[in-house]
Amino acid sequence: MARYRILVLNGPNLGALGVRQPDIYGSVGMDAVPGLVGQVLGARTGEVELEFFQTNGEGALIDRLEQARRDGVDGVVLNAGAYTHTSLALADCLAWIGLPCVEVHLSNVLARSEPLRQKSYIGRHVIGVVAGFGITSYALAVQSLVLHLDRSDARRHAATPV
Repeated sequence: MARYRILVLNGPNLGALGVRQPDIYGSVGMDAVPGLVGQVLGARTGEVELEFFQTNGEGALIDRLEQARRDGVDGVVLNAGAYTHTSLALADCLAWIGLPCVEVHLSNVLARSEPLRQKSYIGRHVIGVVAGFGITSYALAVQSLVLHLDRSDARRHAATPV
């Protein structure tokens, strides 16, 4: 049984990864993520159960995050796509659900020419951001989230009286 359940949540247009603008987003799809996570986590791969969800709708992203909270998911890897730069509603949801979340971007959003893409409304509600490594960004985000969850577990156990 896995130690951590992690939701990999993708927003608009990310269902077409590997096909959509490969010059910006690469030519590899989400089906490569479990293998990349295995490469990054090595022997710890079995400790992580990944759940994948993609939607083009802002409300469906929020609904899925709220469901993740109810289901007891341990953390979220989120590529909100363009909603990263526009959605106060998504930021509000992340602010209250209490799940650790790592923001992911395939491209280096800080190097993008459009100033709007350099702003993240969700960024202040996540534990970190991984950007610019293509599809590998997801594996690095999972690894970072696992390390964060390990530290959180250690603090919780250290604070528990014997």
